[in-house]
Parts: sequence; structure tokens; C-alpha cells
Amino acid sequence: MGKGPGLYAEIGKKARDLLYKDYQTDQKFTLTTTSPTGVAITSAGTKKGELFLADVNTQLKNKNVTTDIKVGTNSNLFTTITVDEPAPGLKAIFSIRVPDQRSGKIELQYLHEYAGISSSIGLTANPVVNFSGVLGTNVLALGTDISFDMKTGNFTKCNAGLSFSNADLIASLALNEKGDFVNASYYHIVNPLTNTAVGAEVTHSFSTNVNTITVGTQHALDPLTTVKARVNNVGKASAVIQHEWRPKSLFTISGEVDTKSIDKSPQVGLALALKP
Repeated sequence: MGKGPGLYAEIGKKARDLLYKDYQTDQKFTLTTTSPTGVAITSAGTKKGELFLADVNTQLKNKNVTTDIKVGTNSNLFTTITVDEPAPGLKAIFSIRVPDQRSGKIELQYLHEYAGISSSIGLTANPVVNFSGVLGTNVLALGTDISFDMKTGNFTKCNAGLSFSNADLIASLALNEKGDFVNASYYHIVNPLTNTAVGAEVTHSFSTNVNTITVGTQHALDPLTTVKARVNNVGKASAVIQHEWRPKSLFTISGEVDTKSIDKSPQVGLALALKP
């Protein structure tokens, strides 16, 4: 376990990654190349049905400053500048999307042994201000995540979360969407030698009185191949197999079937990530 409680976004992250990461029904190809000077260029293409999306991301690093410049299919230019540790425990992030000049945002993150704080503000006349904070340790942590729209004078987001962790178990409880959703998640490492783990997530909506339950597992067949599977209470069953056929180069196949409508064709996704 890491030192300190971390940021609010990390509450329940292990269970979310187990249950949702790498599951997809699209076709995606990613190629990353690195120059001798350290400039990394990543080209990605994704086919979603009849729609094809592509983007090119260039990353430049100079000491503790990282600059990411991304150009997408719609010709938007998204730039992020990250300054790592201008002071101990502090990270500063500036981002903007061109031509939308109102998209500029500054974010500050601070990590302490007993706290994790993140705050951001939009660079407009009436910005949206976001604040999240976590207090506690790497065992028990309590946090909140709120957003305030200065133009309307309303809170657009108000969440709270609790996390408990030990060597092989992580449990979390969160209240989201201004108290309308309650989410509980569980992640347990069964065998660290084979990366075998199980996880579950339960979400209840008070406004609709609808429950969503998802359970899943993962297991490493060998040091380079991992399989994952999940199922939810509406009958959707999914599986993933991911193979690292060379260092940092991954081939992923995922599929999903609706067990309540077995006459429907299963959805299949493919992803290939190359890093020479």
C-alpha cells in the first residue's frame, strides 16, 4: 500500500479497474514511438460502429515539466502542462482546448501523509470551481468531492466517500449525485503470485429505486497473459484476455453477451497497443 490516503479519485479505483478497465466492444489500435531526445508520439485510432476516431498525442518532458499536445479527428488541439513537485508533495496542471478558449483550467494537487487535496478552477469570468479532499491514512480514509458553478451559484457536484484498505482487501462506500446514488465496492486479492483477485460493486438509486450489481474476477495464466470476467444483475456477461507479446505491447480481446437474449450476436472488441 502507498503512503497516505491519496486523492479522492482513488477511492474505489481498484474495484473499478477490475470490473471495467479493458472491457470494450470497439476496435482500437495504438502506436507509440520515442525519439532519442525523449519525445514520445502516440497515434491512436478507434472504430465505433461506422464511426472512426483518430488522434495523435505528442509528449515532451523537461526535468519536472511534462507537456502533452493532442490533436483529434475534429481538429481540436488539447494541451496539458504538468509541473511535478514545484514544492514537496505538490503538482500543478494547466490544460486548454483550442479553439475553445473558455476551456482553460488550472489544477493543483497536494499529497500529504494524512491528506490528499485537489482543487481546480476554470479560466473564465464565471468559472466552475472543483475541490476534493481526503483525510486519513492508507488504511482508513474519508473524503469529499464538490463542484460549484459561480455563474449559476449552484453546486453541480457533491459526493462523499469512505475507504478501508489492508494488505489484500479494499472496501469503499460512496454517496454520489448529491445523495441520489449510493455505491459500495469490494476488491480482494486472492493470490498475489498469480494476480488473482475478485471484486464487486453495488449501486442503488434512491430516485428510481433501481439496484445494479456487478461482480468480477481476474487471473494471470502466466506472467504475460491475464484473463478477466464479469457479470451483472441485468444478464450482461463479459470476458477479457490480454497478452503482453513484447514489453509494453499489449493485444486485448474482449467480448460481451446478453444472457437474457442469447439470440443476439455477442459484441467483440479488439485492441492492439504497440510500443517499440
